[in-house]
Amino acid sequence: MVSIPSKNTWMRQQQCPCGDWKCFVTYGGDAEEPTAASQLVKNGGSSTEAMVAPYVGMVFKSDEDAFEYYGNFARKNGFSIRKERSRLSPQLGIYKRDFVCYRNGFARKKPTAEHHRDRKSVRCGCDAKMYLSKEVVEGDCQWFVVQFSNVHNHELLEDDQVRLLPAYRKINEADQERILLLSKAGFPIHRIVKVLELEKGTQGGQLPFLERDVRNFVQNRKKVVQENDALLTEKKENDVVELLEACRATKEEDPYFVYDVAMDQNDKVEYIAWSYGESVQSYTAFGDVVYFDTTYRSITYGMLFGAWLGIDNKGKTVFFGGTLLQDETPCSFVWALQTFIRFMKGVRPQTILTDLDPGLREAIRSELPNTKHVISIWNILPKLSCWFALPLGPRYAEFRTEFEALHLLDSAEDFEFRWNQMVGQYGISSDKHMALLFSLRTSWAFPYAKGCFLARMATIDYSKSVDAFLRGVFSAQTSLRSFFDQVGIFASYKIQAHEGMQFMHIRTCLPMEEHARSILSPFAFRAFQHELALAMQYASSEMTDGSYIVSHFKKMDGERLVIWIPEGEQIHCSCKEFESSGILCRHALRVLLIKNYFQLPEKYFLSRWRLESSLAPYDNQGDQNTNDEWFQEFHSLTGSLFTESSITKERSDFVHTELSKELKRLINEVTNMPTSDGVAMDLTLSPPG
Repeated sequence: MVSIPSKNTWMRQQQCPCGDWKCFVTYGGDAEEPTAASQLVKNGGSSTEAMVAPYVGMVFKSDEDAFEYYGNFARKNGFSIRKERSRLSPQLGIYKRDFVCYRNGFARKKPTAEHHRDRKSVRCGCDAKMYLSKEVVEGDCQWFVVQFSNVHNHELLEDDQVRLLPAYRKINEADQERILLLSKAGFPIHRIVKVLELEKGTQGGQLPFLERDVRNFVQNRKKVVQENDALLTEKKENDVVELLEACRATKEEDPYFVYDVAMDQNDKVEYIAWSYGESVQSYTAFGDVVYFDTTYRSITYGMLFGAWLGIDNKGKTVFFGGTLLQDETPCSFVWALQTFIRFMKGVRPQTILTDLDPGLREAIRSELPNTKHVISIWNILPKLSCWFALPLGPRYAEFRTEFEALHLLDSAEDFEFRWNQMVGQYGISSDKHMALLFSLRTSWAFPYAKGCFLARMATIDYSKSVDAFLRGVFSAQTSLRSFFDQVGIFASYKIQAHEGMQFMHIRTCLPMEEHARSILSPFAFRAFQHELALAMQYASSEMTDGSYIVSHFKKMDGERLVIWIPEGEQIHCSCKEFESSGILCRHALRVLLIKNYFQLPEKYFLSRWRLESSLAPYDNQGDQNTNDEWFQEFHSLTGSLFTESSITKERSDFVHTELSKELKRLINEVTNMPTSDGVAMDLTLSPPG
């Protein structure tokens, strides 16, 4: 019976950005958390003492947990197991499970005519076993070991032999993908095995599977693929139709929702992109920096998902839009970028961050020539182990440390000098990955990207936030329609989730800190507060031209040049932190303190980091609303309330409690008031043009 995948499964792209089809990248963080049973085996090494033998009365949460535990025990003791019998009842379902040694029982004799080859059976009547029984304890189902025997009537295998038993010769998904890719490229089976051995750094014959397992897998997969192609194509077409219907339905419910579709020469959907009204609105406030993530692909449909993301004044990930593409060519990326900018009413971001993708880089150069393209170092570091851990061996850790230090250098001249030293020292000057990184250095190395506005998005914290967002979206989906719905749920949640009132503690008692607390959002204030506290650890020396040299009292970082221009109250630091994050650095703050500033000049409070930084109204009608006198008064009063309540924790707690009560009371009173034909204030928002 032919079957096709029931779930729309997504995975991180494994094709390497170097462009070599033989090269791929694995992401160690994608693996699922190991179960307790598998972790015991991993930690136990070759010693059997690290794992407790099953015993009568031992409890498991499920029969599968028990089978996994017994299987791991068996492997460490030189045999394998299989599932023998199960018993079923109407009340409990399966309530008995029998697991036995793989040599349990005896082979059944079949008529000679059915045998093409006379294979000797491994079964010898071994009585080693583990029997389980299910019981309901306080409403929870548990499985108890009711019989266990570890007495074998055959020789147990050594570790290098037991791994060759059929039960343990498994080909994982990553290896399956690699095998199919090499097979499609025309590699014979023995060459495929050799390539895998080289890539994994194992000796010949030490893979967890045999050459014949690879051959059987390739042959079986070819049959399945041939049988499934027609069904999968039909399923994909039906799913795409459902996705378009979902877009139309969403458009009817939300007039601000926008989407676009491109068809190929066969009238099949080639690209699709969409964005929500809230996303377009949030882009007006926080679209100065955009992260375009293209790291996930649907295994079921072969479609690439691209997500445009940002960061709001609370430090939260904001969803701007999504796209599904058939491939990752520059042409596809050009269409995606053009569509996104059209959704955002022609407003281009100041900076765009992406993964390491030469094709995407080419499209950005074409469509966003005035936008700075940055590749976050957090998109590069995970790839280093795949590229260099094997060739460098024990020197890899030292190389990675030096690479990270190199990235943080201040000057381009120092970077290039140290780069040449590093590639020479480790013998990787001709490596294709190092050549790729060096060719793209202006997009990822700090000396070249310094001063580029990133809104604190090129940090490990933001990288983790994006990863959490995407993992939530890519939970197992049954169709493109359900995937689309899931994206909408997560996008709406991220946009609508607001932090409650936060009490912001004062650390320095400086008037400058008090002033900043009344203006900046908690996220931005914490960043400013960190810099202000560190400013106390720096000394400054005034130069003859009025500029300052600022240095740490323990020389923990290099000297910085701070230029102070009284006209216009301008201050510039050579570290370029304000230009990068929108928060003044410790060096500039040190000079302002010397100048007896009790408050920062207004220009150094960017609107995107302010407390009142909010999503602007959609269009002209919204502008008319904000001019209404009472509407302005409402915003003024709530702003003052928030500012005053953040001064002490007592105030914050009081406002949090009382405001909730008062708002509920007002809502009830307004709801019970009679309606009339007149409208005091038209809050209807017109859709974007």
